[in-house]
Formats: sequence, structure tokens, C-alpha cells
Amino acid sequence: MKIVVDAFGGDYAPKEIVLGCIQALQKNPDINLVLSGDKDQLENEFLNDMYANDRIEIIHAPDIISNNDHPAQAIRQKPSSSIVVAYDYLRTNDDAIGLISAGSTGATLTGAILKLGRIKNVSRPALAPILPTMTGGQVLLCDCGANMDCKPINLVHFALMGNAYMKANGIENPRIALLNVGTEDEKGDELTKEAFTLLKSTKGINFVGNVEARDVLKGNVDVVVCDGFAGNVCLKTIEGTVELLLGTIKKEVKASIWASIGYACFMKGAFKKVKGVLDYKKFGGAPLLGTAKIVIKCHGNSKASSIANAIEQVVMLHRNGMIENISEAVTDEQ
Repeated sequence: MKIVVDAFGGDYAPKEIVLGCIQALQKNPDINLVLSGDKDQLENEFLNDMYANDRIEIIHAPDIISNNDHPAQAIRQKPSSSIVVAYDYLRTNDDAIGLISAGSTGATLTGAILKLGRIKNVSRPALAPILPTMTGGQVLLCDCGANMDCKPINLVHFALMGNAYMKANGIENPRIALLNVGTEDEKGDELTKEAFTLLKSTKGINFVGNVEARDVLKGNVDVVVCDGFAGNVCLKTIEGTVELLLGTIKKEVKASIWASIGYACFMKGAFKKVKGVLDYKKFGGAPLLGTAKIVIKCHGNSKASSIANAIEQVVMLHRNGMIENISEAVTDEQ
């Protein structure tokens, strides 16, 4: 069982990527890792590591696709980049089950489509991050930026794929909701109104209706379906709100000596737990649902623990048959 890692994707590559790989190997004895990137630099990172010779394979990829590169052009014009070489290995090796990257989101998404391909009958892949909820559970936001303009059938496929993903995560009957401006059945624009009608008649999913953005994290639903534009706005708003909340608390604690003392003596543990709950990176990364093999897009500023969690994510999804479940779900819908 091999997992391919774009070792030069991300703000802290390659050091944190390598550390995350080592952590994952220590946790899971059943996996081998294939790292793409500059071979000399990677070998230096693994110089004193016990896993360097037998459980890690390095494939030389001297180039990098940055966030400033045009994704489609870069995929074609930089065949020696770490993400392209990683996708080429994933596509051509049957024992490679998935790929993770913290690099350019555009390159990761474009490379998946151009190099790897979609599951048969999937109209469009969807980027679907896991977010924490107020009840201590998880909610899948599907899509959050891969598809800015969607048709109603795309949202149906997002629902089917999200349903399969959450089942692979251990939720027996995921509650599927459609992101909208109100909970009433008739609310929304042409896209959401037509998608609502289709979702209501789609077999094999537990569609519970519309959900407003303010209720996404309440824990009342397991999958929130939306087009990539609305999903990305929703996700960035949540991220900004979390930053505002934590930043305001930190500012007020430092504002007076009594607040600092109270924090240190009584509230430090509680705030640490709150920060842990709000840290979405602990889930690993966002799966790109609908591709022929498992692809996980990690946040650009991911450090070792997030990379290790993403690798574990690939293992879990593979063992629970997510790709096969998505294929079966979209085939039944045809």
C-alpha cells in the first residue's frame, strides 16, 4: 500500500512534509510512502532517519508549481514539477492508493483532472473539507472551490459523493443538506431551487432540506452541498470568524493584569480546548471527491501533524472503499 506525497508543496516544505511522513510511518506499519521532489534535498532530510531506506521511495522532481503559476499551463509546461511527477506515479502504479499535497490548490485540482481522471459518471469532482461542529462531530462542505459555476446535476453528484465519504468516515446514514438563503423549500435562486427538487427525489441519500450558512457548524447535518463559489465564501467566512474570535480573546486577555491572571489561573485549559475544537487542520485535508484515486488537498500552511493526519485519512478512506462506493452511487443514479 503506497501513498504518494508532494514533498515540495506547501509553505513549510520539505521539512514539515518529511516530519509528517515520519510520524505517519510510525503510526501505521502497513504503508510505504513515495515522495516527489528534489532528491538531494529530500535525502538530506532523511539522512539520519530509520525509514529512509526501506519504507520511503524518493522520485526526483526538481521543479515546483507555485500559487503564481497558471495551473493548467503549469501542469503542461512543468512535467518535472513535484505535483505532476506525483500524479504520474499515482496514475501508473496500481499499488499507489492516493496522493496528498499542500501545494497550489489550482495545480492539485487541475492535475487531478488532467493526469488522473474522474470516476466514470461523475460530472465534476468536488473539493470537500471536513469542519468541526458545536456537538463535537464533523460536517463535510461539498464543494468549497473546485467548481464556481454548477448545474443542478453537479450538486446531486456532490451529494452522492459526500454521502459515500461520510459513510467511509463511519456515519451510517449521513444527513444531506443544501446550502441556501433560507430553510424553506421554495427559497433560493434557479440553481438551488432545481437542485432541491432533484435532491428530494434522489434515491440512496438522506436529504433533509435546506440549511443556512449560520447553521452549518451546529451539528444538525453531516454534508452541506453547494456550488464552489458559495462554498468558498462560506468556508472563508468561517475561517475569518474563528480568527476574529481567537484574536479578540487574546487581545482582551492582554488588556489588563487581572484578565491575564484569571486566564493563567483558571481559563487557560478551557481556551486551549476551544482552540483545539476550532482547528480544522486536525482532520488532515480536504478530499477531492470524484477522482479515480484518493486525492487529499492539505492547507498550504500545514505542518507535520496535519500531513500525518492526511496520510492516515487516505488509509482510512481506502480501507473503507470510498472510491468504489462513489462509483456505485453515481452509477445507480444514471
